[in-house]
Amino acid sequence: QVQLVESGGGLVQAGGSLRLSCAASGRTSSNYIMGWFRQAPGKEREFVSAIRWSTGSTWYADSVKGRFTISRDNAKNTVYLQMNSLKPEDTAVYYCATHRTGAVEAGRSYDYWGQGTQVTVSS
Repeated sequence: QVQLVESGGGLVQAGGSLRLSCAASGRTSSNYIMGWFRQAPGKEREFVSAIRWSTGSTWYADSVKGRFTISRDNAKNTVYLQMNSLKPEDTAVYYCATHRTGAVEAGRSYDYWGQGTQVTVSS
């Protein structure tokens, strides 16, 4: 069992920045891939970014490349998502999740999910 707790969401103006955190506990593995997804009202959940704990290898959705940066602190079992140059279309609930198997960009590839944190970007 893995527990994930997101934090750091909030309200920010367009062009601003936020840093999300995802603290993991329980039966974590150094070889895990941790992913961030988001879901806006009336839209399907979409992949944002992912990172492999052991190597730091990263993946990004095209829509956030160059604006978002994913990182991890292995000692704290925490993954971060630094979001810069935020746009109104980034408004969503952001979730972190642990990858089980399959495509990194697919939500079905993940098994444990956090409760989500709301990010709202005003224009």
